[in-house]
Amino acid sequence: MRLRAVLFDMDGTLLDSAPDFIAICQAMRAERGLPPIADTLIRDQVSGGARAMVAANFAMPPESEGFETLRLEFLERYQAHCAVLTKPFEGMAELLDEIEQAKLIWGVATNKPVRYAEPIMQQLGLAERSAVLVCPDHVSRSKPDPEMILLACAQMGVEPAATLFVGDDERDIEAGRAAGCKTAAVTYGYIHPQDNPRNWGADVVVDHPLELRAVLERALCSC
Repeated sequence: MRLRAVLFDMDGTLLDSAPDFIAICQAMRAERGLPPIADTLIRDQVSGGARAMVAANFAMPPESEGFETLRLEFLERYQAHCAVLTKPFEGMAELLDEIEQAKLIWGVATNKPVRYAEPIMQQLGLAERSAVLVCPDHVSRSKPDPEMILLACAQMGVEPAATLFVGDDERDIEAGRAAGCKTAAVTYGYIHPQDNPRNWGADVVVDHPLELRAVLERALCSC
């Protein structure tokens, strides 16, 4: 079936949001008299969410006393500074332009709550361009369950088989495959050092957003 739409995961796929997470973590350490830690220690945990980043930032397991207070502070800070340093990955702006020029629909399906995802899309000028933004708030089960992808396809009016889902986590690929979409795994995102996107079973693996050009061209030419 000919490709009609492209769905992106948000963090680590469409947007490089790690700089905002890193700035918040380092600020929290500085205010407690702690020295900075390597940015990569935080970046490697982005896909694990606030819990994983706070645990790495303070070398503290989630069950520790005081951990929940730190996690809530992290989320409060992120609510106020979620789109300060965040921006599309290099090459993504050009890719989105080309997707639109090809008359394809594109949207976002992310495990990021809508209270963060929506203002980020608005501040980056992507909200009015994206056909859909589906977050955990809109479904009963998040990725790797396919519910989020199926809802996004339904809202776009496109069959899953005519949709390419792009993500930087194995959960993305599992969800896309279960929904019946074509899938693309990206290696430029927030991949844990011990993980390998080439083992996730995606239809294609790319190292840069612009490498998706060839993927889209092949899909547009297929019947």
